[in-house]
Amino acid sequence: MKKQRALSFKTTTTAAYFFLAPALSAIFIFFFIPVIAAFIISFTDFDIYTLGNFSTLRFIGFENYIKLFNDDLFWTALGNTFYFVVVAGPLSIAVSLTAALMLNSKLVKFKSLFRLAYFLPVVTTLVAVAIVWRFIYHPNFGILNFFLSLIGINPIDWLGDPDWAMPSIILLAVWKNFGYNMIIFIAGLQNIPEELYEAADIEGANAFQKFKHITLPMLAPTTIFVSIITMIGYFQLFAEPYVMTQGGPLNRTLSIVQYMYQEGFRWWNMGYSASIAFVLFIIIFIGTLIQFKVQKLSK
Repeated sequence: MKKQRALSFKTTTTAAYFFLAPALSAIFIFFFIPVIAAFIISFTDFDIYTLGNFSTLRFIGFENYIKLFNDDLFWTALGNTFYFVVVAGPLSIAVSLTAALMLNSKLVKFKSLFRLAYFLPVVTTLVAVAIVWRFIYHPNFGILNFFLSLIGINPIDWLGDPDWAMPSIILLAVWKNFGYNMIIFIAGLQNIPEELYEAADIEGANAFQKFKHITLPMLAPTTIFVSIITMIGYFQLFAEPYVMTQGGPLNRTLSIVQYMYQEGFRWWNMGYSASIAFVLFIIIFIGTLIQFKVQKLSK
């Protein structure tokens, strides 16, 4: 009997590995091998000349990383990225949660229509979005400055002023991305047992008390998940400043990923670019660990 069970388990395991083999092979070939290769490249002076003659490739140890930490432009890009993450992250989560609470309310009609409208920016190509928002931000003909002029505020060069460029990018990013997190929050809200709210009603709790003592605690796992994926996504900020400002003005919207792209694909310093990528990976990994630690402490 034991031999039959062992044979059955072995057969099941073999079959599972057989069916998983194509997917695992693809992950290994297209993910792990490139990551390992990039890690090795980060310790070399791989550049455009190396593509023509691999014999010119040199192992330089930690020289790229030492150069990186002495690079003022790297610290500028890192500071811009942290500014974006710290401001846009909580703002995006707050807007997403607010929209989810409104759409989950029993008083709202046409919920499917509103969900579609709020989710559309997520799946809309950024090039089309950029055209619209460039018009909104136009210093002379933009609709935003038009409304500000109605209350006596002078026109603002939203994308050309170093002080306003990053807030403008943040506003665009929050508008474009909040719909994705909103859908996740709606799923979390719909999993909260209705009996908890009914019991709170019997006890005489008001709407704020129910939100504070029922909704927020029950949404904690969802909020942690949303926070992590938002942080990871926003640390990889690239498309918005690349399309809208090209990192300007005065490098005030230059992100760490955009800087990595410039070094790797504009100047072909692939080894240096790879070192930027792994520093960013370490930052995201540390941020994720901190959020998991916070989740455990909150329990």
